[in-house]
Amino acid sequence: MRKTGNKLLRLKDVLDRVPVGRTSWWNGVKKGIFPQPIKLGPRTTCWREEDIDAFIEGLTSAEEKSQDQKGVLQ
Repeated sequence: MRKTGNKLLRLKDVLDRVPVGRTSWWNGVKKGIFPQPIKLGPRTTCWREEDIDAFIEGLTSAEEKSQDQKGVLQ
């Protein structure tokens, strides 16, 4: 994984990395499934790049565990 700094991502950048739609993303944020945003102003919302990368890494780890368990059961 690449080294990230304190970069902030706008919604468009997040959705380029996470393959869900805008409405699904906001529903997931409200349910606590996706990382919480940072409000920079009344119309400016962003996410910490490291939070998004950690979320994606968690998905990758969960997928690998799922594949490992399937191999054990067969």
